[in-house]
Amino acid sequence: MIYLGCDHGGFALKEAIRSHLEKQGLAVTDCGNTTFDSEDDFTTFVTPVVDGVLSDVNHRGILVCGTGIGVSIAANHHAGIRAALVHSVDYARLAREHNDANVLCLGGRFVDTAVALTMVDTFLNTPMNPNPKYQRRMALASGVK
Repeated sequence: MIYLGCDHGGFALKEAIRSHLEKQGLAVTDCGNTTFDSEDDFTTFVTPVVDGVLSDVNHRGILVCGTGIGVSIAANHHAGIRAALVHSVDYARLAREHNDANVLCLGGRFVDTAVALTMVDTFLNTPMNPNPKYQRRMALASGVK
């Protein structure tokens, strides 16, 4: 399951991502914003995405706001969430390979839609690198000894 969330600054990109994923036959839960609302707050949509991701280790989340910064900060306040703000396809791949990111954060005002869709596909299709050094680093980052 892929959980999507956005504020008004990320609405258009989130809609493009939702359509893209549904065309691929992927299971998507749209946690909102489901209509454009310039008075919304991104924090409203972070919690349901995070809750969905935390409900199963195989679930992923995608959050979009104007810059991607606000949603990444808010998501990373939740234990067990590893939200990565990415700006390129390589960042999306490395967020998964090296950091086992489970939430992708994008800036709707700064990322081209075609590039964003490639970043989404890369994020969703890249596994964590089994190299012990990455496993060790992620354990240390999460406080596991």
